[in-house]
Amino acid sequence: MTDQSRSGTRPTKNERKEEARRRRIELQRQAERARRNRMIAIAVSVVVVAAAVVLLVTRPEERSAATERATQVLATSAAQREAAGCTQVQNVGPYQPEGQDRVHIGAGDGPAEMPALSTYPSQPPASGPHGVTPLPAGVYSSPPPMDAVIHSLEHGAAVVWYDPDASSPGLAEIQDFYADPDVGSRVIVAPYDYPDQGDAGALPQGAQMALVSWHHVQTCAEANLGAAFGFTARYAFPTFEGEDWRGDAPEPGAQL
Repeated sequence: MTDQSRSGTRPTKNERKEEARRRRIELQRQAERARRNRMIAIAVSVVVVAAAVVLLVTRPEERSAATERATQVLATSAAQREAAGCTQVQNVGPYQPEGQDRVHIGAGDGPAEMPALSTYPSQPPASGPHGVTPLPAGVYSSPPPMDAVIHSLEHGAAVVWYDPDASSPGLAEIQDFYADPDVGSRVIVAPYDYPDQGDAGALPQGAQMALVSWHHVQTCAEANLGAAFGFTARYAFPTFEGEDWRGDAPEPGAQL
């Protein structure tokens, strides 16, 4: 309260102007402090976000137990391939006539029904006429529909086929390993057993395991995890941990 107010005297015009000026200056100071505080808060937020980004980019990526195990398995794949009596990976080429290599059964130029397995270039098939729906990745206890399996191959999946009569202790290890989506999200594991297809409905003689991707086949005398993963890690797409892709599926990475 001014001296004039206490004495009952009304402020003069100059005194009122001076009081208004002081109030404007105080309001400006308050606004400046608020603006400065906002700028400091924004700068701190930017620093915190930048630090978090740097941490995410530079820190080692956490890996699951399955991924760690898979890395160890892959390191032994060459030796395990030899121990399991595996052939070299063969490029079996397209279905003949080649124009039928990717057709859908019952659609367009495709056949009305699934052709006999004996008409495919390899047993198990690695391409050719197939169904309109792919088979999801997973471990199967019974033989899945072949038309759906071939469609999955077209999308970049790999298949670990095994002889249902196989007695190799490696089979249970394979089934357990690929049940984890960290390593089996693009892999199908299933018994190859289609008795109505004659000889073409069973694995080649002497083979307990066949590894298949689009146009590629490898057979092994025994079911062996190291051999299987050495194939699927590089022929399924996307590959494991950035391995070079060795396949040639026409629609790699498409939904299974």
